[in-house]
Amino acid sequence: MLIPRSLSVLALMLALNVSASLADTHPQPNAARSDAEPETDQMIVRFKPNANILGVDRVLTQLSGSQVDRLRYVRTTEQDSDVFKWERRKSRKQMENLTQWLKSQPEVEYAEPDYIMTTMTLPNDSELAYQWSLLDTVTGIRAEPAWDLSTGAGSVVAVIDTGYRPHADLVANLLPGYDLISTTSVAVDGNGRDADASDPGDYYAAGECGGTTARKSSWHGTHVAGTIAAVANNGIGVAGVAYNAKVVPVRVLGKCGGYTSDIADGMLWAVGNTVSGTTVNRNPAKVLNLSLGGQNACGTTTQNAINAARAKGATVVVAAGNNNADAVSFSPANCAGVITVAATARDGGKAAYSNYGANVDVAAPGGSSYNGAAEGILSTLNSGLQQPEADSYAFYQGTSMATPHVAGIAALMYSVYPTITPDQVESALKSTARAFPATCTSCGVGLVDAEAAVNAALVLKQNDPYFALRADWSANKTLWASKQIRNYTYVLEQQIGTGSVQRYKFTVQNGSVTSGVNLATNRTLTSTQRKSVGKTIDQLFTLVDQALNAKYSTIQASYDAILGYPTNLYFDPKSTVTGDQSSYKASALTPF
Repeated sequence: MLIPRSLSVLALMLALNVSASLADTHPQPNAARSDAEPETDQMIVRFKPNANILGVDRVLTQLSGSQVDRLRYVRTTEQDSDVFKWERRKSRKQMENLTQWLKSQPEVEYAEPDYIMTTMTLPNDSELAYQWSLLDTVTGIRAEPAWDLSTGAGSVVAVIDTGYRPHADLVANLLPGYDLISTTSVAVDGNGRDADASDPGDYYAAGECGGTTARKSSWHGTHVAGTIAAVANNGIGVAGVAYNAKVVPVRVLGKCGGYTSDIADGMLWAVGNTVSGTTVNRNPAKVLNLSLGGQNACGTTTQNAINAARAKGATVVVAAGNNNADAVSFSPANCAGVITVAATARDGGKAAYSNYGANVDVAAPGGSSYNGAAEGILSTLNSGLQQPEADSYAFYQGTSMATPHVAGIAALMYSVYPTITPDQVESALKSTARAFPATCTSCGVGLVDAEAAVNAALVLKQNDPYFALRADWSANKTLWASKQIRNYTYVLEQQIGTGSVQRYKFTVQNGSVTSGVNLATNRTLTSTQRKSVGKTIDQLFTLVDQALNAKYSTIQASYDAILGYPTNLYFDPKSTVTGDQSSYKASALTPF
């Protein structure tokens, strides 16, 4: 309270003394007990500077509770709020009800539970002790302190790989994926592309894939996905780097590998682009993990897919390769716009197999199982040698294992700053990477640090004046997309610069303006006029996106609460220039 502190304390003590005798006639609001676990026994309340003492008395009288659970004044904080304590702890629901009631009182400026905090404990997964790559403060990624800041909630990572097995330690974090393998001999599931991204196995016999030896099924995509987002705190197995993130499995690798054309389509599908013959991904990923590659140049097909993913705001993380060679000769590690990841061994130095070179950006733990299985990377797997059998866990090594560590950190970053850009993700990962604890020549700028990277994302968010605008834009665009309205009419009012206001009614079919009427003259627009002034709702979203990307000096936008489409937009590229502003108002939208 902002009245003199001595007077404040006296008033509160008097009020509480009175309240004890009036407890039976002034019952506590919302006093029914909940079965939920008690959370705290204290409340922080700040009364308004001009609050009447009698009004404060009334509030505290009703708040005090029964004779067996009396309220007492504890202290006045340095922020001039007052702390009160009951004799018994209350459940979270009770405290929420009390807080809501307090906020409704005219004498109260704010109120909040004085919750009890504890030290953050590690997940209770049974094999967590073997996950040195996450927890070791010298050679790991330092995930534990990062989890105090983010666990990946809200982030979606596409694992573009061999598909998935519904492992008990992973399945809760899986979203619907897609099988993009177009060749049945590679797919080995009896058909071509379909909506089933489950992994039937990628084993092959000697001579089948150009080699002289056979290979058992790898369940590679399941292992990679587990490193990123294995379920934590379920008492079994392992924990993922971003254990509250979701994984969209995109199957592009089968027997003998996978074709570049399928992998490129997999990237496009993962970020929500249309791929012929498939259904649209309703959970577009902001992080793409490609633990795959081949010894060739970065082709136009691959580069175009990467560019398209980045245009959707997605970060593409790729493996450097396992040939102990310069990564410049391996794709997609040598493509532009990707984060190329080298692998470190248990000691934090370069893993013997890892590729290296000038195009490597950072390094992450990839394991060194040749020194003992436990020096590898433990993750989810399947026990089947050919076809799927039981859930299992296994230690693997490779830049394929290093890459999901970085993808997981990126998911942590997107979780705290959803509109962070791919360039910002890469820059933050590089700027916060720490020095290698052992020799790792040409392994990028350093060993990734999860805590430091997430903190960097938080700083970027804090310094981004467009963050709220981007978040609002993204949420409403997602809402509009979820309605899948492709055929509709609506009225658009627009003003460009200092010109007169124009009003049109447009008809949109299959996402294109098919007709329009000038409402001032009631004349039908010609095709040329439609091309000039016609706009779909999606194009209005594009206008907002362009303004945000160009960082206009003024951006104002409001959206329809039910459908999410922009209803009132105002843009001013430069506040110093007169007549460069534009405004748009959408109304009367009617689907048909």
